[in-house]
This record gives sequence, structure tokens and C-alpha cells, in this order.
Amino acid sequence: MGDWCLFQLQRGHRFSTDDLVTAWRAWRARPDARRLLDLGSGIGSVGLTTLHRVSAGREGEVHLTTIEAQAVSVGLARRTVRHNGLSERVRVLHGDIRDPAVLPPEEGFDLITGSPPYFPEGTALLSPHPQKAGARVELRGSVFDYCAAARPHLAPGGRLVYVMAAADPRTEAAPLAHGLAVVERLDVVFRAGRDPLVCVLVCARDDEPDLPERVTEELVVRGADGEWTAPYLAFRDLFQFRTPKA
Repeated sequence: MGDWCLFQLQRGHRFSTDDLVTAWRAWRARPDARRLLDLGSGIGSVGLTTLHRVSAGREGEVHLTTIEAQAVSVGLARRTVRHNGLSERVRVLHGDIRDPAVLPPEEGFDLITGSPPYFPEGTALLSPHPQKAGARVELRGSVFDYCAAARPHLAPGGRLVYVMAAADPRTEAAPLAHGLAVVERLDVVFRAGRDPLVCVLVCARDDEPDLPERVTEELVVRGADGEWTAPYLAFRDLFQFRTPKA
């Protein structure tokens, strides 16, 4: 990630294209953000990547708070923060996003990100590795819980950006159920000609004056020939990772 280093387990949960696309759209949604919050942050890949882009050229002005329930992921995120000298700019909280006591309700954020698990419990194979299982299956809440946790902390004019399964109706139902409006949707197609597997939604508070007209876009990762597309390569070049094993 530029000159930053991200720690992750060799056989545990690892960062993915989903994380990079979420950070990219978050940066585009609020490039001027100063206070960032990442919900269910895991090893910190979404939040830290967003911070890296948003804070470019104004490093001392932008701060990130992350909330994660799994102790192993919290430990890795804190190790990353220390290694990269980010302790003054990043606060890593250990807790469940469904617990309102984790973060005072008066704290507001310009940009909130999240990568909820995609599958309800009992509908997908549960990995024997607990860190991977919790990242994929809804063991600690769904996209509805992410939206519920985000809404009280979203400052006026702020944006919530999250990635979710493209075909799941809950992806768009969740923000509407919690006082949020979808202003942008990016469908991610991993191979040309196929249906999108995931999408990234950009949401605003539904009481925001003059809500922008909704925009829908598509990013194709690989063409029909199996090669990475030019738009995907252009976005990927923004995020260069070194990932030591832990």
C-alpha cells in the first residue's frame, strides 16, 4: 500500500479486490474527509487503504478509527499501525459494532466504510479457521447491523461506503431501513459477460438537503480473454501492497 506495510496471516483472512474497490470508491466519495471510521475492520485493509488515499498530501489532518470484534485481527491491525508509525492517526478499537458502548454516539465521521460478511449463517460453508469464518459468514451481524451502526455516527454531508453481494436484496434494503439513501452503486464484474458478484454502495443520510441523483456504474476486472482490463489496472495502480506474513 504505497510505502505502508499490511500484516495478515498466511492462512487466515486476507485482503482482496473487494477491499480495494471499497476504499477506492470511499476516497472518490469524500476525498476531503478528515474523520474516518471503518466498521468490522478486520486486519484494517479497507480503513487503512482509504486513509492512505484520503490523507495524501495532508497526512496530519486525517484520522481513522476502526472497530473489530476478533482479537486476532485487532492484534494484526495494531501491529500494522505501529510498524507504519500511524499511532497518532489511527485508533483501533476492540469490540462488536452492534454494541453502542464501543463508540460514543456524539462522535461523527465524514466517511464510514465497511465490508460486511456476505452470507447468513447456515447458507454457506463455515471455514474451520475462525478468523476467515467471521469475515465470510454473518456470525456477528449482517449488512443491516452495519447500516444501523453507521447511521448515528455519519456526520451531515458524510458518506457510508460498503461492499456486499450484488444479487442479495438486503444489500439495498439495509440502508433504506436505517435512514440512509443510496447515491451511488458500483457493480464489480470479475469476468466480462458474467453477472456482477459484488457491488459497492455509497450512501448518504436521507435527511441531507439536495441529495445527488443516484449514479450506477460497472467495473470489469477481467475481459473475455481473461486479461485484466485497463480500467481495473488503472485503479489497482493506486494501491500497491507489501504483505509480510504473520
